[in-house]
Amino acid sequence: MLVRAVEATAFGTNCWVLATGAGEECVVVDPGFGVVDRLREVLTEHRLRPAAVLLTHGHADHVWSVTPVCRSAGTPVAVHVHPDDRYRLADPLATLDPGLRHMLAAQFGPQERWQEPEDVLDLPPAGAPAALQVAGLDLVVHHTPGHTEGSVVFAVAPEPGAGLLMSGDLLFAGSIGRTDLAGGDPVAMARSLREVLPRFDDATRVLPGHGPTTTLADERARNPFLRAVAAGQVL
Repeated sequence: MLVRAVEATAFGTNCWVLATGAGEECVVVDPGFGVVDRLREVLTEHRLRPAAVLLTHGHADHVWSVTPVCRSAGTPVAVHVHPDDRYRLADPLATLDPGLRHMLAAQFGPQERWQEPEDVLDLPPAGAPAALQVAGLDLVVHHTPGHTEGSVVFAVAPEPGAGLLMSGDLLFAGSIGRTDLAGGDPVAMARSLREVLPRFDDATRVLPGHGPTTTLADERARNPFLRAVAAGQVL
């Protein structure tokens, strides 16, 4: 499997590109601020054709480049998002405080404008994990509220040795996503960590929304938040 990361120019968001191999269709996950040019280089280098854009949640730092990425694909590309975060695509900056909006305008210039994607498909709502087949990949979608109402993770069927988990802002190396932003819920976050992560074995490679990759073995051994959840403590 071909896996590449493109780091956004704000907040260090990881935009992930996954494909079965070079010269094939691919999925683009969480295209944040300023990733368009570098993403184009990765796609050109590996002769990849985007088949879908997947969003782990609707925060601006994970979705800001979604419309130009979809439009640059040559053929119509749909955006997949959980219905509970669908409203965020109308204006991803709406829930940010004025100071942060000012900072983003200063960094990206007043010409930076949001355009909502044209083709948006709802991921399955809350309930059992759901299968999603795209670009030759067998994915499983798990609803993981806590960071936002509609946060999800995408699991990729195991490669030889280990599967992949695109964890968004549910789980990072040594940490977890914030629950103090609009739509966040520490009780829901603890429940998502407690109910979803045990479905995956220790060898699972974690591709997080921010920061370096990790494994579930490392996080179960060292992540203080996972240990707190396992002990029944409040986050």
